[in-house]
This record gives sequence, structure tokens and C-alpha cells, in this order.
Amino acid sequence: MTIAAAPIIASNLLSTNVELVKAAVLGLVEGLTEFLPVSSTGHLLLMEQVLGWGGSDYGKSFAILIQLGAILALLTIYFMRLWTLATRMFTQWEAARFVIGVLVAFLPAAVVGALTYHAIKTYLFDVRVVCIALVAGGFVLLLVDRLALKPRYFESTAFTLPMYFGIGVCQCLSIIPGVSRAGATIVGAMLLGADRRSAAEFSFWLAMPTMVGAFAFEAFKNRAELADGNLAAIAVGFICSFIFGWIVVKTFLNYVQHHTFALFAWWRIALGAVGLIAIYLL
Repeated sequence: MTIAAAPIIASNLLSTNVELVKAAVLGLVEGLTEFLPVSSTGHLLLMEQVLGWGGSDYGKSFAILIQLGAILALLTIYFMRLWTLATRMFTQWEAARFVIGVLVAFLPAAVVGALTYHAIKTYLFDVRVVCIALVAGGFVLLLVDRLALKPRYFESTAFTLPMYFGIGVCQCLSIIPGVSRAGATIVGAMLLGADRRSAAEFSFWLAMPTMVGAFAFEAFKNRAELADGNLAAIAVGFICSFIFGWIVVKTFLNYVQHHTFALFAWWRIALGAVGLIAIYLL
């Protein structure tokens, strides 16, 4: 190695380390926010834009594949329950009805998402939209916490089929970046009669077909870019997304059983407000 080559090698190593740090942070954010009512898409868009990380060289493949880490974390935790459903759905009506209910809830967002995909990506993937949606969603969570709701359902498997469909319609709102898929489904379920814990748990169940479908759709649309990604950065982001997604899924239900959504609501409001201030004043 020549003396002249040393600075180039050092620069390349530094660049690689920076990319790995970015990947770890974005993977952590994806894992922490995917299943909470705070909008993982909104957080990632804000980080990419405000921190100037949007032009990283691993492209869209990174954002697609780190989401797979969060999906696998959820499927890992729910594996035995999924296996039980799969083995009983053809012999027990209760299991079959729940599977049908999840699919009924999944259908509205699948149809609306497919029909509006281009328009959403073109016009709504904007930090201003994200910030406004974060603030508005925060106030909605505070309002729902203060409503004198009287839950009628305490198990997500006991919802009625019309209720599953209504929750699915509410999930369509999460197509807007910053709204939050988890937030829309939880609020919808609570307004339709679920208690806080069963509403949060059904958001996990509904996340399975929704996230797998969205991942498959995005992966197909961007299949040409997947082979060009920075494999080391993708691996780091994937692992961080899996670990922190696993932690959230394991702890979130117990948290909401004993607490309101105020923490998430005020976080959304503060983050959205800071983002708007940064956009329009700074």
C-alpha cells in the first residue's frame, strides 16, 4: 500500500462505518415504531429528510428489507398461535371465523392501497404531510383516551365480522404517511367496542397480512434495486429492526393494559410540531 492510497482507504472505511451507523439507527427506529401508534413511515421519512439520510447509496431496497425484520419479529412471537389457527381453522368454527375476520379487516386497505399507490407516493410522501398527520393523530389519541367508552369486547378473537370490517376501513387512513397503521386500527377497534388491550392485540394480527402484503408489493415494484443494495448495511438494519420490533411486541400489550395512549400522543404532537417549526421557520 502506498502512502497516497492510505487517505483513500481511510475515507472508504469511514464512509462504510457511517452507512452502518445510519442503517443501525434506521433499523432501530423501524423496529421501535412499526407496532406503536406513532407511524414508522413518518419517523423514517423525517429522519431521512431532516438528517439528510435520504440519499444513502443502498436505495429503496434498504427501506423494504428492514421492514422484513419487524415482520419476522412479530411472526416469531406469534408462531405457535399461528400454527394453532392453521391446524384448527378447518375443524373449528371459532378459529375459522377469526381467520376470516382478519382477512375481512385486511381487504379494504389492500384494495385502497393498490388503487392509490401511485398518487400516495407522488403527492403524500412529504414531510409536511407527515408532520400534520402526526400532530392530528396525537390529538385523536388524546381524545379517545378521554372518551367515556364502554368496551364490550375483551378478546380480539371475539369481535364480530362487521367489526373486523370496520377496523379494516379505519386502517385505510394509515395509507397517509404519518397517520400510523397501528394507531388507526387501535382507535377504530376501541370506537367499535374493544378494550385497549384487545384493540392493540388485533393491530398485531392485522399487521401480519398487511405488512407481508405491503412488503411483497414494494419488493416486486422495486425488484431491480434489491440486488444493488449495500448488503452489510441492509443486514445491520434488518437485525436492529428485528430486535427492537421483538421487544415492542413483547411489551406493548402489557403497557396499554395499565396505561393510556397519552405518552404516544404527546410524542406525536411534539415531533410533528418540531418538524413543522423546522420546515417553516428554520
